[in-house]
Amino acid sequence: MNHNPQAWGRPRDDIYGAYNSQYLPQHHGGSAHPTTHTQSPIVTGTSVIALKYSTGVVIAADNLASYGSLARFTDVKRLKPFNRKAVVGFGGDVSDMQYLDRLLQSLDVQENYSGSGAVGDEGQEEMKALMSAKNLHTYLAKVMYKRRSDFNPLWNSLLICGLDDKNKPFLATADLLGTTYSAPTLATGFGAHLAQPILRKAVPDEEASTKLDKERAVEVIKECMKVLFYRDARSMDEYSIAVVDETGVELKQKEKLENQSWAFADQIRGYGTQTV
Repeated sequence: MNHNPQAWGRPRDDIYGAYNSQYLPQHHGGSAHPTTHTQSPIVTGTSVIALKYSTGVVIAADNLASYGSLARFTDVKRLKPFNRKAVVGFGGDVSDMQYLDRLLQSLDVQENYSGSGAVGDEGQEEMKALMSAKNLHTYLAKVMYKRRSDFNPLWNSLLICGLDDKNKPFLATADLLGTTYSAPTLATGFGAHLAQPILRKAVPDEEASTKLDKERAVEVIKECMKVLFYRDARSMDEYSIAVVDETGVELKQKEKLENQSWAFADQIRGYGTQTV
């Protein structure tokens, strides 16, 4: 018996020939180690929340990237405008977010080159055919599903918001499994538990979203960000917020929470039966 562990489970060389290792990465300019995939995210961003209103969408995410439980990076912008009609919010792994951001920048260049950009007879520049938020969501959903099918998923939860082909408000999500759905209110991470009840109270259905104005939508989103800062240990009080409507994208990246009140904490006594 050959007691060399490298020989266990292999066909006998004297019968089948020597083991062919030509398919291994080191034979194609790669490293001597086997190809590996991410099993769990390392540096992560927490909740992204979004809300549709009558003429657009409001989306927000804080600027913290946590290394495990350590609040390591405090200036990570997780809202990425794609064009004047779409914004993508990223939750989950930051390195995968950076990969997707580069992918979207490349797609944006291709879209700009393929756009008309011609000058009309009256000397006014014609409107380029911008990719809508709905088409961008379809593209990202296929990217996520393809990576999942390769057993090498991108560890992100995405919110894609903006305007569709008819300039109507659009909001949808895609996750690391390629699962997609649309709703008038969406949230990732802890926001799905802490912010969604507040969002759904303001906008219970699609009809309610058509009656909501921009000021009230922004107010609800800011209130949700405050609740998340109170209750989510992976959040911070500085956040980014974007409003997408027919006028374009209005993005603010260094907003601070206002009118914080920790009075509720005075009543917290801990867990279990209380004696005082």
